[in-house]
Amino acid sequence: MSKVKICGLCREEDIEAVNIVLPDFIGFVFAQSRRRVDMKTAVVLKEKLDPRVGTVGVFVNERIETIAETYQSGVIDWAQLHGDEDDGYIKRFKDNCGCPVIKSVSVGDVLPSLPALPDYLLFDTMSKQRGGTGRTFNWDVLKSIRGSRFFLSGGLSAANVAEATHTLAPFCVDVSSGVETDGIKDADKIKKFVYTVRGI
Repeated sequence: MSKVKICGLCREEDIEAVNIVLPDFIGFVFAQSRRRVDMKTAVVLKEKLDPRVGTVGVFVNERIETIAETYQSGVIDWAQLHGDEDDGYIKRFKDNCGCPVIKSVSVGDVLPSLPALPDYLLFDTMSKQRGGTGRTFNWDVLKSIRGSRFFLSGGLSAANVAEATHTLAPFCVDVSSGVETDGIKDADKIKKFVYTVRGI
């Protein structure tokens, strides 16, 4: 069964919603985004989060020292790199920070060359704004690596996530806009998404 990550939490109400259904991971976006949180807010939200839920920090071309400090503070358990970070950056990151690394890969019509050093890859729809489009990409591109340890993102919702997990068997499915209403996390949509993945 695929794990579940709900990304882009930025309000206490969002934390209350995920504490009910306990996804495997939630994401705090520290990069420029309408869902961005600052460190002070992330600390408050983390304190209210059920400890059974892992936290992922989303960063774009951030200083390694900044991510390491965020991890060492206990606010995040994983780092998700959503910018132009290459294997050289990831090697330096691993030398300086002990948390698992997820590296996003933007997917269009073909599968691009993949970095070798991340612990996990995250496949998202190619876009100028680096994800968050609410659009899917052609999943056939990933069929050659079906069932490997990757996160699947891009346009997922309760309406298509069962097909996604059946087709590709990803390690984790990652959703943000697909569990929102008018740009705000929707507790009912979060519940439906998590329960759909888990067959409840």
